[in-house]
Amino acid sequence: MKDRLPVGNPVLCVGIDPHGSVLEAWGVPDSGEGLVQFVNTIVPLVADSGCAVVKPQVAFFERHGLAGMRALALLLGVLRSRGLVTIGDAKRGDIGSTMEGYAEAWLTPGSDFEVDALTVVPYQGVGALEPVLALAAEHAKGVFVLSATSNPEARDTQRAMRSDGLSVASGVVHDLAAWVDLHPSTVTTHGVVVGSTLSSADFGIDMTKHPGMPILAPGFGHQGVSLSSARSLFPATSPVLAVVARSVLLTGEQGFVDAVRAAEGELRS
Repeated sequence: MKDRLPVGNPVLCVGIDPHGSVLEAWGVPDSGEGLVQFVNTIVPLVADSGCAVVKPQVAFFERHGLAGMRALALLLGVLRSRGLVTIGDAKRGDIGSTMEGYAEAWLTPGSDFEVDALTVVPYQGVGALEPVLALAAEHAKGVFVLSATSNPEARDTQRAMRSDGLSVASGVVHDLAAWVDLHPSTVTTHGVVVGSTLSSADFGIDMTKHPGMPILAPGFGHQGVSLSSARSLFPATSPVLAVVARSVLLTGEQGFVDAVRAAEGELRS
């Protein structure tokens, strides 16, 4: 994945989050059939916009059952055939053989839901993510581990102090960096999710200690953070994947390409 990211930093990542309101804006029903129509319409527009990284939010496909998951498989397959980098925002997390199952479902070449990177939850400890970290590395794919998120419910847990004196959020960064250090020969992109709407310092996170660790940063656009601030928010990190979703999706079919290009322009300003 790392070699397929566009040259330059930060990098725009378009979130494909087909909320009911998004599907309405695209003139399709909020159903599995509507999702297929949406996928068939948006994929060529993503390519036309010049965007190179796409992050489908799995939940909005999963809510429509088998039909929705077929639409997701279709989306991922077509994006992959066009050479775009895909990040599956599935936030999977478990231990042992269960984590291995998730890894195989999302990171095995040729699988129905194959992606270039997967978001995962480290509540059971970063060490429990070994199956997904290892399989991603084996196939030159990436993993983004949740570290600090913008939802207020997370603050007490993510700012809590571990026995080693690190906050839970900063401990995720530390433990992931330790795993990467033990696997220096892997060609991969293992990074963390840090919300752009919060102060990393409030969570005890100092990314200047890990300048090569990628950050997937949601919160731009619709959630109020300007893309032009991406570099100043994460000055030491390369690459930063700045996520926009509803702010470009809600423009509908007619406005989507211009909205993505405008977002790219703002990111570079």
